[in-house]
Amino acid sequence: MLSVFDLFKIGIGPSSSHTVGPMLAGRAFAEQLVRDGLLPAVTRVQVELYGSLALTGEGHGTIGALLNGLEGQEPSSVDPDHLSQRTRALQADEDLLLAGSKRTSFCFGRDVVLHKGLFLPRHSNALTLTALDASGVVLLARTYYSTGGGFIRTEEDFDKPETAYPDPPYPYATAAELFALCRREGKTIAEIVHANETFWRSGSEVDQRMEAIITTMREAVERGCCTDGILPGGYGVRRRAPNLLRKISALQATGRRDLSLWPMLYAFAVAEENASGGRIVTAPTSGAAGVVPAVLMYYTNFYPHATEQGQRDFLYTAGAIGLFYKLNASISGAEVGCQGEVGVACSMAAGAYCAVTGGNVKQVEVAAEIGMEHNLGLTCDPVGGLVQIPCIERNGVAAERAVNCAQLSRLEDGRQRVVSLDKIIDVMYRTGIDLQATYKETSLGGLATAIGEAWDKN
Repeated sequence: MLSVFDLFKIGIGPSSSHTVGPMLAGRAFAEQLVRDGLLPAVTRVQVELYGSLALTGEGHGTIGALLNGLEGQEPSSVDPDHLSQRTRALQADEDLLLAGSKRTSFCFGRDVVLHKGLFLPRHSNALTLTALDASGVVLLARTYYSTGGGFIRTEEDFDKPETAYPDPPYPYATAAELFALCRREGKTIAEIVHANETFWRSGSEVDQRMEAIITTMREAVERGCCTDGILPGGYGVRRRAPNLLRKISALQATGRRDLSLWPMLYAFAVAEENASGGRIVTAPTSGAAGVVPAVLMYYTNFYPHATEQGQRDFLYTAGAIGLFYKLNASISGAEVGCQGEVGVACSMAAGAYCAVTGGNVKQVEVAAEIGMEHNLGLTCDPVGGLVQIPCIERNGVAAERAVNCAQLSRLEDGRQRVVSLDKIIDVMYRTGIDLQATYKETSLGGLATAIGEAWDKN
């Protein structure tokens, strides 16, 4: 089992697999050099990117994140402005401050290698870091895989459990097992998850972590709604959330009661923050980070019986659903397409919103299942390797869809549903494996090439 706090990571955009994961890998490599007593002998570090990291890493900020990780930065605390400044300096061949202290000669053109046509067999997101001494002798070489949502694995531990939590009071591996526990114990999904979390950590630590996540999500919505301008990357994509906020507020002021555009607006706000490299929460990934906060803020601002406990229950429920996908399928766009990112986020948000607006366990399952069923086959084909087109709109559409899925499920008892949540998770994974590689975060097919051709012609 994993904790919901393994899934909800506070980090920076634009991608958990291409930004958060590589930064963590760089930091882990530097820490290994320190532990092994090798740091003083290092005179050069070489970075090699493979597969999706090589193909879309430049647009996703992979190289800068990885280099800053080698300097000791971590996603949860790095200043986005510092990250961009240090990246520019290192691209200009300024010395690398390995582990934050060891000044190491660095030549960007020599020491960063992109293997754009080569995929390693373990996973589409792979990178190798090599530390050498003055004679060119390899002191340490390690391959890392960024498996989605900011999770990283090494070659040595790829097949081992990702974490070693002791068995909790309510162990489960599948949705069916969790739902059976809920029925047997007479508890909600959130209550079961909370009981496990407070078994692994103190109640105060759990509360503090959850409050930090809620605060970060809310602040991302607020910043995105108030920040205008052009997103980085060269395509001239303008932030739309501030203008949408003005227009939707004006419609509401005229007496229009249609609230369906608010989740879309909130998701735009967070997705635009993510695309600009701002601070967000992986939910389950950075590329899909707008959906869950959007529906959470919609619950907070518009559901008449919303409470602070309801906010926490929303995230416990969403986290449990997201972990089913992480443990039994994938949340990596480079492995299964965007159905593993935005599709999973839609499923998480739908089930969570259903839960906190009065849905029973079966209705929560149905909402989560519908949320994924109609995202099956969703490709990951970002234009220019940037997390902008179609990613931002896709977050918005998924947020609105999640609310509708939850409302639909609450109108029915769920007994007529043929497909279970576990079954749709399995189908999603098999569908993702069947997708051609060009549709899995490579920018080599689909919308990425269509827009690229049109852009070139203009």
